[in-house]
Amino acid sequence: MSSNADKFLSVASVFPDDALTDQRVYEHPLVQRYATKEMSFVWSPAMKFATWRKLWTALATAEQELGLEITDEQLEEMRSHLFDINFDLAAAKEAEFRHDVMGHVHAFGDVAPKAMPIIHLGATSCYVGDNTDIVQIRESLLLVKRKLVQVLQILKDFAVKYRDLPTLGFTHYQPAQLTTVGKRCCLWMQELMMDYERVCLEIEKLPMRGVKGTTGTQATFLELFDGDHEKVKALNKRVCELMGFDKSIPVSGQTYTRKIDFAVLSVLSGIAQSAYKMCGDIRLLANLKEVEEPFAKTQIGSSAMAYKRNPMRSERVCSLARYVMGLPNGAANTSANQWFERTLDDSAIRRIILPEGFLATDVILTLLANIADGLHVWPEVVKSHVMAELPFMSTEVILMECVKAGGDRQELHEAIRVHSMEAGAVVKGQGKPNDLLERVAKDPIFAAVHDKLASLIDPKLFVGRAPEQVGEFIGDEIEPILEANKSLLAQQSVDQVNV
Repeated sequence: MSSNADKFLSVASVFPDDALTDQRVYEHPLVQRYATKEMSFVWSPAMKFATWRKLWTALATAEQELGLEITDEQLEEMRSHLFDINFDLAAAKEAEFRHDVMGHVHAFGDVAPKAMPIIHLGATSCYVGDNTDIVQIRESLLLVKRKLVQVLQILKDFAVKYRDLPTLGFTHYQPAQLTTVGKRCCLWMQELMMDYERVCLEIEKLPMRGVKGTTGTQATFLELFDGDHEKVKALNKRVCELMGFDKSIPVSGQTYTRKIDFAVLSVLSGIAQSAYKMCGDIRLLANLKEVEEPFAKTQIGSSAMAYKRNPMRSERVCSLARYVMGLPNGAANTSANQWFERTLDDSAIRRIILPEGFLATDVILTLLANIADGLHVWPEVVKSHVMAELPFMSTEVILMECVKAGGDRQELHEAIRVHSMEAGAVVKGQGKPNDLLERVAKDPIFAAVHDKLASLIDPKLFVGRAPEQVGEFIGDEIEPILEANKSLLAQQSVDQVNV
């Protein structure tokens, strides 16, 4: 007789052909689980192939303006069919021709038959491919910029609220001089501010590939315009204008230099680094129970340990950030390995790392905004940790006050050293509270400060210029960015954090 274990193994060993038929294809978790609708749209087939049609129409429009025989009727037909793309027909034609661009040329020509003879006139595949990539990169950078600004706004409010709340500073993750919760937040903001500046620079400097031809010489267009170099230059300029760019890359091979991809992904890597730093700090502070990220009423922290409040959103940020930080290496290798005017070994990897870099960065910024907006500080816990270490930090102040009252510096120093060692032994050896101040209060050598010990160890006396630094940083660096981007702050994101 078969045991239950035998019966299980028999059933589990073969996956039935008719089971879960609608769930048998891999789904990318970045898209299915995390990505926002806004960034997904930028890298969607709809956006990509509609942009191809816009580029073909812009090219034909500019060619007509410069004298080629293209009719208004042909241009009208193209304009009227920018967005009704028959993807099934395009796929069938691609299978027939083994060429994705020609598949879509024929799909466009099917709905714009009068324009079919002039679609893609003089162009190479990279005209639509590379220029569309640049359009998508620009739109993605603009979305990243908006979300960076919104994160800075939320963090600014947090920093101002806690600008003067003393907290332990840490070096080597060991207690160090006090800072404030708001000042620590400014450290996070400064790195994101630097990322914002890099994003703005990339947007400002990003060139379109333009109208360059098969190896970048514009030879085909020179032929179309009967050797008129000025018209070829004007064509390139006009197409860029029609697509919303004020410049194209000065020279190219068949593609725009892949160093642009490396530069863009390096900026995204920088954002990921900043996010990882911020959320790493939050995770450590959550362990200390000083800070907690948002936690929904019905959220489960652990399937086994019901009491847990894991910082899962911060952990997700760090996980995604780790992925984004690795992407520039692929872009660097792709850029370095482009032989002469172009090799096609750039294609497959770019189809992956460009959209996924932006999709992941967008999720990271959405999560940062959510975390920062609901970040909860427990001031009494913060204070308890401060007061556990502050007696040791206050020894120099006590020493100086007693010297000013006429005490012997060397005798006082030795006395407080001994008391500190004994108090440390109590904390570490017996697990009891720090009793250094009680020892000082009982020692007559410190009589000069016995009546003012409490005032000497006010934590706010040990934070230096931290509160002032918060105000100065916000006023000098952050407010100008927020003021310059009021319109972006007014825009609402389509998506919320659901998991």
